[in-house]
Amino acid sequence: MSRSHQMEHEKMSTILLRLSIPATIAMMVNALYNIVDSIFIGQGVGYMALGGLTIAFPVQMGIMAMAQMIGIGAASAVSRYLGAKDREKALHVVGNSYIAVVLMGIIICALGLIFIDPILRIFGATDLLMPYAKDYLQVILVGSLYFPFVISANNLIRAEGNARAAMLSMLVGTIANIFLDYLFIFPLQMGIRGAALATIISQFISLVYILAYFYGEHSSLKVQWKHMKLNWQIQKDMMMVGSSSFARQAAGSLMAIVLNNSLGFYGGELALAVYGIIQRVIMFLFMPMFGIVQGMQPIAGFNYGAKRMDRVSEVVRLSIIGTTALALFSTIFGQLFPETIIRLFNDDPALLEYGVLALRVVIAMVPVVGVQIIGAALFQSLGKAVPALVLTLSRQVLFFIPLVAILPRVGGLGLMGIWLAFPLADGLSTIFTSIWMKREMNRMKKELAA
Repeated sequence: MSRSHQMEHEKMSTILLRLSIPATIAMMVNALYNIVDSIFIGQGVGYMALGGLTIAFPVQMGIMAMAQMIGIGAASAVSRYLGAKDREKALHVVGNSYIAVVLMGIIICALGLIFIDPILRIFGATDLLMPYAKDYLQVILVGSLYFPFVISANNLIRAEGNARAAMLSMLVGTIANIFLDYLFIFPLQMGIRGAALATIISQFISLVYILAYFYGEHSSLKVQWKHMKLNWQIQKDMMMVGSSSFARQAAGSLMAIVLNNSLGFYGGELALAVYGIIQRVIMFLFMPMFGIVQGMQPIAGFNYGAKRMDRVSEVVRLSIIGTTALALFSTIFGQLFPETIIRLFNDDPALLEYGVLALRVVIAMVPVVGVQIIGAALFQSLGKAVPALVLTLSRQVLFFIPLVAILPRVGGLGLMGIWLAFPLADGLSTIFTSIWMKREMNRMKKELAA
């Protein structure tokens, strides 16, 4: 049975599981790497290094955001063109995505290294944390020459329905990263710079795997030189559709500027170290949900292109059920064992005192977030850039940033006001997304009936 036939006719729960499980495993392993990386840094270098990592991490996520903008935008178009049986147009999209990520990597590396000090200051680096953040980010920026290609290409692999290969491309790098992290931080005593070196080496290993996949026997997206001709309309379409994904990550970086500076003001370096731990825990809670999203998107995009609105609605319903169940389970675990989680990173008494309550508050509304993530991803899959962008921005920009600015000043809440902003933003953005998504589902039902 061809992949196209499976996308359009296979039982929805079966195909969603087949595409989501590998993606979920890969995302969980990647999230586990982020936790292990932070544990190694916290235990091997100290909690001040965790604070430095908190400062540098949003910049790293910004690089990923730009790569995801191209990758998700290209993947959405590829899924729709494959659904419409137009493989040649799909290949031109892939070729243009290659051009975009190579140019992006060169620009990011050059500008990042030139302006590294002011960038880190903007993200809240204090004099004590600056050496750790700078040592880490300098190395990461070198890897940005090729890391955007890895991120973008992973989306393309999923777009043609090969979730297993997309999973393996992440797994080989993640496993290498964990091994190299331990080697560079403990036996070789290379500190936080060793952690960054482990990261870029593992990213290069993923790059080699992806190139071998595309030019091996398993991929149908074999780009030739004729497909590498720059097409401004394709570039524009990719950026527009992928802009919502970029907006999510860019909003995360904007959020980090506000959040890191607020944490530094109300709680100092210790509060930044606590958030560095919580940030990794949140990623571990969210990553399985993004695995389901990655399984859903090619199915929704393909069936939308094939005019099968009934299947689009079905995959959205099943995806919401799956993300909610995963988030509920993870949140209950986090609420029951917060001290154990914090101790994994560092057992400093002050860190534990701050961290346990903060973790419980921050993750309180995570179980409802799946609806918000699925809603934004749905509009991406349908190629509807504006609603995808608005919904993606809602949690971080419309709700979280204003709450962080206001709540610490209300009734002397201070640092607790910052932690409370997380569950409030989660709940408000979910309500906002639910209303918009319900309208779109009703529109598709009418289109199906007609």
